[in-house]
Amino acid sequence: MDEKKTVLIVEDEKSIVDILRFNLEREGYRTLTAYDGEAGLRTALEKDPDLILLDVMLPKMIGFDVCQALREKGHNVPVIILTAREEEADKVLGLEIGADDYITKPFSMRELMARVKANIRRTAMQSGPAAPAAAIPAGGGLTIDTESYQVRKHGKAVDLTQREYELLTFLASHPGKVYSRIDLMEQVWNYGYVGDDVRTVDVTVRRLREKIEDDPASPALILTRRGVGYYFTAE
Repeated sequence: MDEKKTVLIVEDEKSIVDILRFNLEREGYRTLTAYDGEAGLRTALEKDPDLILLDVMLPKMIGFDVCQALREKGHNVPVIILTAREEEADKVLGLEIGADDYITKPFSMRELMARVKANIRRTAMQSGPAAPAAAIPAGGGLTIDTESYQVRKHGKAVDLTQREYELLTFLASHPGKVYSRIDLMEQVWNYGYVGDDVRTVDVTVRRLREKIEDDPASPALILTRRGVGYYFTAE
């Protein structure tokens, strides 16, 4: 790792913090720690880490509120939510408020490290040279500007999370090509090992459809090929 990246661990269980810190530092990352939500938010704003591992159930301020506060302040640092709960609603909420990913406890350290690396790599790629084309052709009144990272529907700005934007631009850049959930996890999420979390794709597609489709129940832009995956069609 040429330049050490910094990971902020916001977790109230010291034993988990210790094992995360040990494994991250062994992989060449710097670490910062916070044991409650308020301290986590303050550290994130002051230290500007490259990635945040954020527990949901925290003293003083829950993880969802920390993530939402960061996004409202314009901070796009990758956030991976750590949750001990399996409820789909928690995962949907995390994605809705702008988290980049979630992982459910107990997790394998190998999978967690793969996700940390993938999210930091994705951010590094975004800060590289801009795409040569300023816009991606789309249909249904949708315009995608890859220089300003703005999406508009009938001229009105669409508020997308970073991951929703990346999924949309990827599919729209390959119109008509069908991608399986595993394909999308590898291409958009940058995961070589995806475990059981391909349903993350379904949640993100559903949220994206609600924002860009005239009728999300009968989508005209992001379509499903039953048993295969998703594809984008330009009208």
